[in-house]
Amino acid sequence: MAVNGTREAADRAGGAGRPGGADGGKGTGRPGATAGEAPSGGRSPKSLYLGVFGLLLGMFLAMVDGLIVGTALPTIVGELGGLDQLSWVVTAYLLTTAVATPIWGKAGDLYGRKGTFMAAIGLFLAGSMLSGLAQDMGQLIAFRALQGLGAGGLMVGALSVIGVLVPPRQSGRMQSMIGAMMPVAFIGGPLLGGFLTDHLSWRWAFYVNVPIGVVSLVIVGGWIRLGRTERSTARIDYPGVVLLSGAILALTLLASWGGVRYGWGSPQILGLAAVSVVALAWFVRVERRAVEPVIPPRLFRSRNFTLAQLLSFLIGAVMLGVTSYLPQYLQFVQGLSPTAGGLLLLPLMFGMLGVQLGTGALISRNGRYRIYPILGGGVLTAGVLVLLLLGRETTTALASGLTVVAGMGIGFVMQSTMLITMNSAEPRDMGAASGTVTLLRTVGGSLGVALLGAVFTGRLHSGLADRLGEGAAGRLTARGGQLTPRALDGLAAPVREACRAAVTGGLHGVLAGAAVLAVLGFAAAWFVREAPLRSTVEPDGPATPHSPAEPTGPAHPHSPENAHSPAKPRP
Repeated sequence: MAVNGTREAADRAGGAGRPGGADGGKGTGRPGATAGEAPSGGRSPKSLYLGVFGLLLGMFLAMVDGLIVGTALPTIVGELGGLDQLSWVVTAYLLTTAVATPIWGKAGDLYGRKGTFMAAIGLFLAGSMLSGLAQDMGQLIAFRALQGLGAGGLMVGALSVIGVLVPPRQSGRMQSMIGAMMPVAFIGGPLLGGFLTDHLSWRWAFYVNVPIGVVSLVIVGGWIRLGRTERSTARIDYPGVVLLSGAILALTLLASWGGVRYGWGSPQILGLAAVSVVALAWFVRVERRAVEPVIPPRLFRSRNFTLAQLLSFLIGAVMLGVTSYLPQYLQFVQGLSPTAGGLLLLPLMFGMLGVQLGTGALISRNGRYRIYPILGGGVLTAGVLVLLLLGRETTTALASGLTVVAGMGIGFVMQSTMLITMNSAEPRDMGAASGTVTLLRTVGGSLGVALLGAVFTGRLHSGLADRLGEGAAGRLTARGGQLTPRALDGLAAPVREACRAAVTGGLHGVLAGAAVLAVLGFAAAWFVREAPLRSTVEPDGPATPHSPAEPTGPAHPHSPENAHSPAKPRP
């Protein structure tokens, strides 16, 4: 009773009738037999979409929860205190999400994708409830970290299950649905957080996850059935987990503290940089020797896979870096409220949404995808450069409309990056592959916000110092200073105009840095190869690519034509 599973070719090859999924749960010849998970039997397209809908609900929770708390933070601080710990409400969530993502992905490969996805939802919901019940800032930060541990498994778990259920050649529309949720979550998260905080309580920004998560659990538990496999005897690579966690922790602290709490050349920041480099180098060495590595080094033998990870990192940095500081311009310079500023970013969302839906349909139709990351890199570069036109005299309508070009570029790259990743990985590595691409996008976003934020802060301070003097600039930008959108109208007119000019200059610095990252992505995209998309879900062995003109059925790995064919690495 699985979703959209077919075994006609296996029947023709004499492989049908084996109980327990692809090979009866035995004979895989390798640890981690859940790599052979496959749909067990056929179901209607309606059942397929219902099952995928349940998975997408879980993914949506992970996406929106990184954003929904933002508009509630001032109210949270007013009730719980702890202004100096404010950033850690967000940082704790992102840190544990990044650390947990590849671990959940590997756990799904080893112990079963459906079960690990449902466990991640349970952990996420527990963290959500406890966050809503928090009585002080320390409790909230701890419970947000717990919530992030669960969130790390929602995205990668859903992607890996969908990767088993639907072959890449037929998954363009599925990937479009996944990609379309990100702009919806990006805009809807802050708006929903503001609405719940204004009309109910900030605690409902966390409680709202519970009913949605329960619906996801019911659908996934009742409508998705994967083939039964033998119980895995493999173990998670704990040394790799510890080293990866340490490296990401050091990078996150470096990104959070660099240029803010400590100078970039301070012993603390240099020490964190050294720790991250040593931990990453040691992690690579350990993974090469591990029987079941967290991130299998063999994945990076594929040039397309490696390039997709680079593009994912860069798109995360550009997307979160730019969109984190555009609201500063809209609120400080345009004088908009947070809710109105969020609404004016709708063109960016619609640009992402339209391109992702259209690209997915085209890829499903013709099986070709190489042009889209190239096109996306060029459009994104142009879109970021166009935003440099934003100034103090720019109308609100024009400022909003200019964001659509950058949104289109993000949509092109994000859609194709995920598809290239899943097509470049073997079925046994689907969870690790989706975990890796999600991890790199998360880390890229964190570092992008931090590095571009340092540019913004530096340009802001220097702009104020040039216009008002060093002393006034220090008073405005110091912790507890007067530089907030609400306080801006109460300042003298010359000071107010100086602040607006400095914020505009800071945004231009962010956009210039983002343009450099976008150009790097554009250059990297040219090296992607046009590898044919798989036309089948092949549970037990390496996928056999077929050209778009050869819509063959699923070839069972034990069929005669595959009996003596060596596995070939993907491009």
